[in-house]
Amino acid sequence: MISALWFSAAAAQSAAEPGTIRLVAFGDSLTAGYMLDPGDAFPAKLEAALKARGHDVVVANAGVSGDTTSAGLARVDWSVPAGTDGVILELGANDALRGIDIDVTRGALEEIAERFQARGLPVLVAGMLAPPNMGAAYADEFNALFADLAQRHDFILYPFFLDGIAAAPDLNLDDGMHPNSQGVDVIVERILPYVERLIARIEERPPSRTDG
Repeated sequence: MISALWFSAAAAQSAAEPGTIRLVAFGDSLTAGYMLDPGDAFPAKLEAALKARGHDVVVANAGVSGDTTSAGLARVDWSVPAGTDGVILELGANDALRGIDIDVTRGALEEIAERFQARGLPVLVAGMLAPPNMGAAYADEFNALFADLAQRHDFILYPFFLDGIAAAPDLNLDDGMHPNSQGVDVIVERILPYVERLIARIEERPPSRTDG
């Protein structure tokens, strides 16, 4: 999985024409497209939707099923290759499902954000909500992580990645946790304006890039 992910992201970047905006969707199974055909995964459907709206863009799939924020941190430098123009950061769901200490999740997200910021990469943070069984205290603290991160680093925030599909049986696989193809369509439709804001930030940057 890891080597295939690297090849996919690197191939997507190298295949892009000069002037093409190169985005990386960096996340867990919700990004990877758990149990879906590759063309039905979030990055592929997002790329198609953006192209339909006239954007010259490729969206690399750097999602790994089961990843926590700490696992994402461990692979962030090579999962987001040189030549990337912007990142969609979608991590945290597995932290909440496992009840990982909030400080651990916060620290990993902060380090990932600092790595992206050091490279001058515009970022869209896809927020997550803790499941109800984690309790109100945990949920309140966890749910605030993503807005806090976006505010500290001037990232764009999409408050809840699963908005519109959470707890909707017809939009999820039988496990009730992962979107089916129709669920991915809903995610793409709702997040699209935020991704277009990310693209606008990329296009507003000076021609010289800090990311090699």
